[in-house]
Amino acid sequence: MAKILVVDDEEHIRMLYEEELKEEGYEVATAASGKNILELIEKEKPDLIILDIKMTDCNGLDVLQQIRNNYYNLPVILSTAYETYKSDIKSMAADAYVVKSFDLTELKNKIKQCLEARVSASKR
Repeated sequence: MAKILVVDDEEHIRMLYEEELKEEGYEVATAASGKNILELIEKEKPDLIILDIKMTDCNGLDVLQQIRNNYYNLPVILSTAYETYKSDIKSMAADAYVVKSFDLTELKNKIKQCLEARVSASKR
């Protein structure tokens, strides 16, 4: 069973994602901030991270940079309410980009794609 780490400063988003993803059979851990992301990754050992960009205490794109510098192959999906970040050069380091919605179909599809890509890459 894959473990997903949801990093978002909005509690209702964390709860929604956690509930929906558990129903899909994933193990889910949540965090309200990406400030201590490296320690969090060490502790939780996620197979994939869903990361908010605009958080009150930190910038998700900077957090993504930290993840890429230390865990290059760990899939990260940026999840944000703002489509404008998609064109930001830093966003390109993510495996996928999803605009937040209460319909999580797109997010769930991206999760499956990223996890399948990770499995096939590890078999090479």
